[in-house]
Amino acid sequence: MTTAATALEIRDILAFMPHRYPFLLVDRVLELEPAKRIKALKNVSVDELFFTGHFPGHPVMPGVLILEALAQAAALLTIAREPHKPESTRYYFLGIDNARFKRIVEPGDQLILEVTAGRNMRGVWKFDARADVNGVLAAKANLMCSVTHIEVESK
Repeated sequence: MTTAATALEIRDILAFMPHRYPFLLVDRVLELEPAKRIKALKNVSVDELFFTGHFPGHPVMPGVLILEALAQAAALLTIAREPHKPESTRYYFLGIDNARFKRIVEPGDQLILEVTAGRNMRGVWKFDARADVNGVLAAKANLMCSVTHIEVESK
């Protein structure tokens, strides 16, 4: 993959990420400059499992899942440099600072996830992340994550 802005469809995302339904929270990558910035999309559907209990009659996407979607976008930003086996990658969410929620996210919304890479020291990355709906800030945070590659035995 080049350093020019690149888009990724769901098949590409599945090739990079170990997450699967119902926990994959990135539907499409709109723009990607590996190790620099990413702009991704999460379609928020009423069919999502968490809406049955959060909150019945007035479904709201949990803030922690908005942060998880941002962390998954950050993972794609760091690992979408070359094809590899998702089962050989371990991506860990290490910390959240300055998380703020500014708007409720509801079924039917499109969550635009924008993440910019900061420092990377020994596989520990720092990111500035924001999630918007219709151009309005829904959430923002500073994230810290690590990515490691492990040897996987072939069967």
